[in-house]
Amino acid sequence: MSDTQENLILTLDGGDVTIRLRPDLAPKHVARISELAREGFYDGLTFHRVIDGFVAQGGCPNGNGMGGSGQLIEAEFNDAPHARGACSMARTNDPNSADSQFFICLDEVPYLNGQYTVWGEVVDGIEHVDALPKGEPPRQPGKIVKASVVAA
Repeated sequence: MSDTQENLILTLDGGDVTIRLRPDLAPKHVARISELAREGFYDGLTFHRVIDGFVAQGGCPNGNGMGGSGQLIEAEFNDAPHARGACSMARTNDPNSADSQFFICLDEVPYLNGQYTVWGEVVDGIEHVDALPKGEPPRQPGKIVKASVVAA
């Protein structure tokens, strides 16, 4: 693992969202998300669940919240709060079932603290996440045009 701080840049239709990766909180999650981004896995995927005041969820190759990359990630629950801009992993009821799907908190969601793995935080461009079409799924879902990992 590199000592260089890295960011995940999600290019959305409305602009770039810069996410500070937090390997200090969740090294396995950051490594897997970075790998998927570098492979182009997230490019073109939609935000299939966007609930105002809650979260924007994406990373499903099927576009419906039922798919993943096929490689599960063991839970790395931590003390980071699910505050506005927190990036965390979606999962099933099994704590060790995170895969490629993630969510960005649109507001404070304290009841998720300690239940889901926070792996990053939006440091720029949260307004582009706020602007994503709402719904489960949205009628015209917002897309990740490109996901890139860059040095901070």
